[in-house]
Amino acid sequence: MSNDPLVIFTPSGKRGTFPVGTPVLTAARQLGVDLDSVCGGRGICSKCQITPSYGEFSKHGVTVADTALSEWNSVEARYDEKRGLKEGRRLGCQATIQSDIVIDVPAESQVHKQVVRKRAEARDIVMNPSTKLYYVEVAEPDMHDPSGDLERLVAALRRDWDLPELEADLGVLKTMQSALRKGEWKVTVAVHLGDAVFSPRIIHIWPGFYEGTLYGLAVDLGSTTIAAHLCDLQSGEVVASSGIMNPQIRFGEDLMSRVSYGMMNPTGSVEMTKAVREGMNALFVQIASEAEIDRNLIVDAVFVCNPVMHHLFLGIDAYELGQAPFALATSEAISLRASELDLNLHPASRVYLLPCIAGHVGADAAAVALSEAPDKSEDLVLVVDVGTNAEILLGNKEKVLACSSPTGPAFEGAQITSGQRAAPGAIEHVEIDPVTKLPRFQVIGSELWSDEEGFDAAIAQTGITGICGSGIIEVIAEMRMAGIVDGPGLIGSAEQTGSPNCFQDGRTNSYQLYDGTENGGPKITVTNTDIRQIQMAKAALYSGARLLMDKFGVDKVDRIVLAGAFGAHISPKHAMVLGMIPDAPLDKVTSAGNAAGTGARIALLNTDARREIEETVHNIHKIETAIEPRFQEHFVNASNIPNAVEPFPILESIVTIPKVNHNTGGGDGTRRRRRTGARP
Repeated sequence: MSNDPLVIFTPSGKRGTFPVGTPVLTAARQLGVDLDSVCGGRGICSKCQITPSYGEFSKHGVTVADTALSEWNSVEARYDEKRGLKEGRRLGCQATIQSDIVIDVPAESQVHKQVVRKRAEARDIVMNPSTKLYYVEVAEPDMHDPSGDLERLVAALRRDWDLPELEADLGVLKTMQSALRKGEWKVTVAVHLGDAVFSPRIIHIWPGFYEGTLYGLAVDLGSTTIAAHLCDLQSGEVVASSGIMNPQIRFGEDLMSRVSYGMMNPTGSVEMTKAVREGMNALFVQIASEAEIDRNLIVDAVFVCNPVMHHLFLGIDAYELGQAPFALATSEAISLRASELDLNLHPASRVYLLPCIAGHVGADAAAVALSEAPDKSEDLVLVVDVGTNAEILLGNKEKVLACSSPTGPAFEGAQITSGQRAAPGAIEHVEIDPVTKLPRFQVIGSELWSDEEGFDAAIAQTGITGICGSGIIEVIAEMRMAGIVDGPGLIGSAEQTGSPNCFQDGRTNSYQLYDGTENGGPKITVTNTDIRQIQMAKAALYSGARLLMDKFGVDKVDRIVLAGAFGAHISPKHAMVLGMIPDAPLDKVTSAGNAAGTGARIALLNTDARREIEETVHNIHKIETAIEPRFQEHFVNASNIPNAVEPFPILESIVTIPKVNHNTGGGDGTRRRRRTGARP
């Protein structure tokens, strides 16, 4: 039996015996313990910090003496003096084993550390980026053993880090020799560890020990907005987030109008590709400036987008996506150099696009599947990514179904009379008194309601400018609950509804939400045309969800997740009153925020997740709403508020929805006789 000291690592629980004098880092490596190190055990990087534990550990059957590790040495003392070590911490590359010891590896010292996300139900992100830093000392050239500097650098990386044979781009060769000599043959190397397309290769070299980090971008390329998260590839921290309007909007607000633009104009697709790439580069300048970093430190980027944006971003004509059978050029994941897409990042930066699910269900839906993991759910979950084009997933461990629904831009305030994007001054929450039928509201930028003291002062800077998507959903749902709007979506007259805010507006009635004309502000109203726009959008959304439920053979779901930046601001109660989503307990309707962006971040920080989603997508069953006969039936029924046929028993136990009908033939509440016969 060995008399060598027993070493136990927590939280992994891995253990083994090692000769006295073995460095902790060496023991960790031999046991496969997740202990980080960039400098290879030279006491430079401090990534291998550990916390020894002393005393009696009956669980492990050992008693640890306070002399179980070697004494504090000069390297640790120098590091502590310059940068500071937390009390009780040691450097794993310097501390050696003297007797039985229990060693904790703190989260920040783990190579595959977990980045905990804010939502408790979301999975953590295990760090395993595509590009990592390695410090090496390279043999100097020798007349008696001639070899190139690159060959000796690759040999050093293989010797110290067990890396495979590495290649190097021409750009690296141009700077390598000066970096080696400036660093006195000690360099830090950024290595892209390879994927299905690219072999492992050196992408950057710094002389000496590089104390900085590398960055990556997780980008959600939407049809309306482009959002990007800049992440530290070593810690996983999101160091900056930013977004811009998609410059392609000038070619059409919805996807099909952009496809049409490309079909009608010979250079249309090229124009749209150029526009989105230029917008992307402007966003990258903005986000790098915000984070105060050099864009050349961004070495990896992951993109998620719908199929049309996917093709236009890649420079592929989206013509085939505009007509049945909606064929993608490719549905597989794509790996490219950033330079192939004219993106101004590090010259050797890599780009990864998640796989698409189907012709109308894109990489953004795949990212939502990666983030929300319906395929790992015990209960039946409906995930709805609400946007100009809604992606819908329904599933559990048994199977996952997916479809898309063309909701259009109405949910984002477009095509609405007083609609606008979500910005300070936009009405975002609305309540209507069931007795007086008068409204009160909140605007973005203030927590106060419009009937509360101090409201006018609070919104003095922004004013009241319009109504955004969440506001239009809430006001129409409130109008329905107050009896101002009937089931078919018709606004009643002042006499019919008892609301002084209803007024005749042409051949129909409208509802006044706010009148700021006395002070030079806008008059914000909800018209019957606005309601029709929302009815069309919500009917498309609900019909897609209901179609998936039909295919699954169910009439209800266990829980609903609203994804997308817009989905995060939707009130579940108002969405259900409107009939956007199926009947369900309100506490089972949650928001996932920008789940597509989160999925992109997971894929950026963990390359294993890329393989996982590629496999998952192959197992998702795609439903094409355009060829499903029941979609139209569901759409007609869902045009009613909340629905013409399907009951909402859970909703009805919470709110009262009046049974009213304002279709009396006249805007003033009087019935007109229908004229018969031809005009004279």
